[in-house]
Amino acid sequence: MTNVTVIGAQWGDEGKGKIIDWLSNRAEMVVRFQGGNNAGHTIVVGDKTYKLSLLPSGVVQGKRSIIGNGVVVDPWSLLDEIARVGAAGLTITPDILVLAENAVLVLPLHRELDGMREDAAAQKIGTTKRGIGPSYEDKVGRRALRAIDLMDPASLPAKIEKLLAHHNVLRRGFGHAEVDAAALLVSLKEIAPKITPFIGSSWRELDAAKRAGKRILFEGAQAVLLDIDHGTYPFVTSSNTVAGQAAAGAGVGPREIGTVLGIVKSYTTRVGEGPFPTELKDATGEKLGERGHEFGTVTGRKRRCGWFDAVLVRQTVITGGVDGICLTKLDVLDGFEELKVCTHYELDGKRVDYLPADANSQALVKPVYETLEGWTDSTRGARSWAQLPANAIKYVRRIEELIGAQVALLSTSPDRDDTIMVRDPFL
Repeated sequence: MTNVTVIGAQWGDEGKGKIIDWLSNRAEMVVRFQGGNNAGHTIVVGDKTYKLSLLPSGVVQGKRSIIGNGVVVDPWSLLDEIARVGAAGLTITPDILVLAENAVLVLPLHRELDGMREDAAAQKIGTTKRGIGPSYEDKVGRRALRAIDLMDPASLPAKIEKLLAHHNVLRRGFGHAEVDAAALLVSLKEIAPKITPFIGSSWRELDAAKRAGKRILFEGAQAVLLDIDHGTYPFVTSSNTVAGQAAAGAGVGPREIGTVLGIVKSYTTRVGEGPFPTELKDATGEKLGERGHEFGTVTGRKRRCGWFDAVLVRQTVITGGVDGICLTKLDVLDGFEELKVCTHYELDGKRVDYLPADANSQALVKPVYETLEGWTDSTRGARSWAQLPANAIKYVRRIEELIGAQVALLSTSPDRDDTIMVRDPFL
């Protein structure tokens, strides 16, 4: 048996929450390793729907869940989320949840700065304004507050002073009032007793799990095309989202991340700004959005929709280190007479089989499609290959050929049990 790392292999919103929840049943521990509460994972179990942002999806199964050091954590948002899932019947205690002591905190000043920048920018990035980028900047700038600092209140005034020496200059530049250091200190001291029971040494927990032979599931947020290095820069998130980040963001060696499963939607969507070669700004795009309920879990923003882009996924399979894929939302394509898949691009009259790194070229590439025959029978709720229409199977097989990776799992509805396992990722 091996560990499994799950990442998004498009622009996010591929259905990672459901798949991680499904896989959690077969793991002893689940670890979030990057991002923050800008992520949104939706899990449907029977008549209940859980929407998670910071909490690892393993909490729904009651599995030991770790928020790793690679995550930036808004402590107020975390408590709100714990209360929200508590109202839905999930009790989150320190026996279930561990917050890495070296995880960086997202503070109100980070959220405010995020909003100031986005509002003032001539070229919008489409940030969620949750303060994720500014908090990662403070981490790299070695001035961030970390979870462990909440356990040492006496050290907070000096650390706040260092932090505000940077932020108040920025705030003055935006014409905003400076942060009141005393008020921030009071807020942190008030929330500390509610957060500190969850704080622990995540790397030691993971090492103990490894030595005990436990299966670990590493949970990514966002997706490879939003990676700060490998995504459609500058329209990206503020962290590395590829599988390699699982090791650094959790505190394990690279060999421990195990099999890498890339989650891929059966078509393509994107939230926010940035290039999108196969975007459909027509009735077909609207149909995909309506049938797929394409609205952001965190922001509620309408997602842009388009045909499946095999060029992009072929690229993310390589840069993300993907061993196999989980294809989701196949049922959304039910009833289409024909389906199109982008096999390559044209740029300046030349064939291109990858997405160029520069933003100008990304905006200019034109998709070249292959047309496949659709199917009229329903795939929704299918739990075996035998229940799938022949043309649906042909569609899946053609995607495998084009992206250079095999399907390990197939999802046919948001419900946990509507999943076909083709190949066990834990083996």
